[in-house]
Amino acid sequence: MTRWTARVRADRDHYELVRAREDGSAPVPEFPREPREFTVELTGEQVAIGRRPVADEAGAADRAGPAPSPDDPGIDLTGPPRDPGVSHLHAVLLSVGEDRWVVLDAGSTNGTTVNYGAEALTPGTPVPLSSGDTIHVGAWTTITVRRRDDAADRA
Repeated sequence: MTRWTARVRADRDHYELVRAREDGSAPVPEFPREPREFTVELTGEQVAIGRRPVADEAGAADRAGPAPSPDDPGIDLTGPPRDPGVSHLHAVLLSVGEDRWVVLDAGSTNGTTVNYGAEALTPGTPVPLSSGDTIHVGAWTTITVRRRDDAADRA
């Protein structure tokens, strides 16, 4: 059986590209001093990428606690550190067929790119992914998707 994982990390290279493209309309925050890295197994038909509301955002007072909700994104980028360039629903990974995934931008404010591309994805347009592809969201977040063969994992 083949499964897919998504490794999430703060990416200095992506951050520097975002800074280089800065047009002055919004300041780019500092790169996090203590970035975290985590891996999520991709399961189900879709996995949302985004962040939960936090206490300093309007309407989030009842969601400020640590209790998970069914509405939380599968790849939760709430932080810490919180990447301010990530929308609540930023992008979505969709399973297509037995062993394929696509990514689509969900109409995010700051866009989504793949493999350090200069052009942001067109919102709502699925882009096929291969094992090892990188998805870039926010000011510094990179998600690397990988196909993992269970038989190879046991070897």
